[in-house]
Amino acid sequence: MSIPDITLNDDHTIPQLGFGVFKVDPGETERIVSDALEAGYRHIDTAAVYRNEEGVGRAIAASGIPRDELFVTTKLWNSEQGTDSTRAALATSLETLGLDHVDLYLIHWPRPDLDRYVASWQTLEELRGEGLTRSIGVSNFHRPHLERLLAETDTVPAVNQIELHPAFAQRELRAFGEGHGIRTEAWGPLGQGKYDLFGEQAVQAAASAHGATPAQVVIRWHLQHGIIVFPKSSTRERIAENIDVFGFELTADEMAAIDALDRGLRVGADPDTATF
Repeated sequence: MSIPDITLNDDHTIPQLGFGVFKVDPGETERIVSDALEAGYRHIDTAAVYRNEEGVGRAIAASGIPRDELFVTTKLWNSEQGTDSTRAALATSLETLGLDHVDLYLIHWPRPDLDRYVASWQTLEELRGEGLTRSIGVSNFHRPHLERLLAETDTVPAVNQIELHPAFAQRELRAFGEGHGIRTEAWGPLGQGKYDLFGEQAVQAAASAHGATPAQVVIRWHLQHGIIVFPKSSTRERIAENIDVFGFELTADEMAAIDALDRGLRVGADPDTATF
């Protein structure tokens, strides 16, 4: 098994398939991330607000895997946006993770009502220059938020991490990103259990045709669209299953049938109006 790398616009690479720890119990994080690393994942996506960076760091330290073989992402929480607070937030995350740098640091939400994401981004540019993060990007940014960064700062985000699954494919936003060299990452890639994605006939048919699970089919759909994806699970069996997706390929017809499931079904918060 070989997980493909994607080259970002700053020439760094990122494993296309990783492991997410959103809503992973902090007390269980070390065990779960250890299971993921043992299964072959080398890309871990966390965030300060998840309150499980410490467990991620302990799992990394215990793994014995060389640091340069791992890709670690964390995120700036909304209340910490701002010039000085952004710098302090990354310092805290690095201490909690037990690392001297992360591979990718993201602004977690734009919070346009605060009007601090541009200043925060300019600080991320400085932090990248200081080697505290190798790449910088954003999360949950709509096109107007991205356009403002492009107009007012010097660095194009390496990624935009957004809610993305077959029922909410975000085609226009993905296309805008691709046109500017911004790679798309998917959170909630399996629909977060908010609707019966796995029961859809298109997913069931592809799973049957390839001897795969519905989850594996949906992960393949993301991969074949060039999306960076990091499903999460707390069980060893499912963790291993979600990385075992490189032994088959969906056909053009299967991809089209799953594409047709798009219905604009957002299950998370709207970045334009979120105020948490």
